Amino acid sequence: MSTDTLPAKETAAAPAAVSPGGRNTLRSRRRRNALLTLAFMSPWLIGFGFSFAYPLLSTLYFSFMKYDGLNPPEWRGLGNWTYVFTEFPQFWPALRNTLWLGVVMVACRVLFGLGVGMLITKIKNGAGVYRTLFYLPYLAPPVAATLAFVFLLNPGTGPVNSFLEAVGVPAPSWFNDADWSKPALTVLAVWGVGDLMVIFMAALLDVPKEQYEAAELDGASPWQRFRFITLPNISPIVLFAVVTGVIGAMQYYTQPIVAAKVASGKMGGSGEVFVPGYPDDSTLTLPQLVYNLGFSQFNYGAACVVALVLFAFSMAFTALLMRRRGGLIGSGD
Repeated sequence: MSTDTLPAKETAAAPAAVSPGGRNTLRSRRRRNALLTLAFMSPWLIGFGFSFAYPLLSTLYFSFMKYDGLNPPEWRGLGNWTYVFTEFPQFWPALRNTLWLGVVMVACRVLFGLGVGMLITKIKNGAGVYRTLFYLPYLAPPVAATLAFVFLLNPGTGPVNSFLEAVGVPAPSWFNDADWSKPALTVLAVWGVGDLMVIFMAALLDVPKEQYEAAELDGASPWQRFRFITLPNISPIVLFAVVTGVIGAMQYYTQPIVAAKVASGKMGGSGEVFVPGYPDDSTLTLPQLVYNLGFSQFNYGAACVVALVLFAFSMAFTALLMRRRGGLIGSGD
């Protein structure tokens, strides 16, 4: 039988055998490519290892140890975790305050920043002046800005309460009242919203004008244009603002502790011990607990536990926002 009459499977050419020398050449080429890839990735790998992986693993290790920074660490097992979750009274108030700030303060900053950005993009005359005025508060140092706000919101002599009393509105005690301290911190955060304003302005100016013109011809209302044109186009920027805002709220330290110190009149000078959280643990956050446990009480094991809880919540919030980004920013369908 000739090969012309054989089935296709039988006439197909068999793959050429690779010689041992060819295999060695192929392995050598793959090895060189892998080494070249590692060489290009080495700056990131070194930074990741020393700046993230090693500190994270060390924190996890010391969370199971009794360690005061002076004596060698001793194995304690779950003792630090049990102490933080069941015996340390300030942990749960700090956790609730941190979550409150991560939700309410971030939402207010994003909404206000987006609103100011949309307003300035609509202004035709003097937009640069307004842009500068809204951005300048963001440049103020956190300590100086907090000091100014504490004096402005002083319940006895502050101009804000004096104005509220003059118009017949009950004046709150702000940083001296546990119910108003976190809203006061939110007002401070919204005052410095210039960074989000600039980011949202850049995103809004990139929205194609042709889409707005087509929507106007179809009779779309301003809300419909915002809902179905503006939001879908700037959705990555909204997500970026929310994620970075949540991470920043999880690291919120300077403003609440400065406000608590000034409002309480205890600046923590020489020989004076200041317990963070005034009034009534309402300004206490998890980063403050990490510092207080580690550098004031020299309980590094418990401080590492709080740091890991903070890390876990930051990762969980970020993963949830990234996974649910469609519900967060809406859909343009």
